[in-house]
Amino acid sequence: MEVIYARNARVIRRLRAELEKKLNVKIGFVGNKISVEGNSLDEYSALKVFDAFNFGFSIKKALLLKQENFVFRKVHIKEFTKRNLKDIMARLIGKHGKTRKTLSDISRCEVLVEEGEVGIVGYADDVDNVEVAIVNLIKGSKTANMYMYLERMNKEEKSDFDLGLK
Repeated sequence: MEVIYARNARVIRRLRAELEKKLNVKIGFVGNKISVEGNSLDEYSALKVFDAFNFGFSIKKALLLKQENFVFRKVHIKEFTKRNLKDIMARLIGKHGKTRKTLSDISRCEVLVEEGEVGIVGYADDVDNVEVAIVNLIKGSKTANMYMYLERMNKEEKSDFDLGLK
């Protein structure tokens, strides 16, 4: 049995039956803490889902983590720079959220910027690529260079799957 703090325990309580069914675990509550009980693999999967949900992702996006090839990763902005946190977060989000949305679209991952951290949900390879791009943006690389990097990574992945059959 695992116990974790839930920032949005109210929502989880409301969706309890549905989540128990989808995650194949029993969910219990003690205040704002959630206990998860089931076999170890299901518990681990449920904890990943709740971790992403606590970060700020929707339940729908967080439930993608139940699939084997999806991962959730956090990037702590302060680990990569000493510059003003608000400036870096503004740079990652962009005007009207455009940079964050473009990173999400190009990388095929969900990117969320919250409280000095960046959360990423997506396929493992895509998450690795967008994490590199985000770290480089934090360190000061140009936004356009990061877009080009992600587009190049997407092309390389597509060419890896091309068997040359026509």
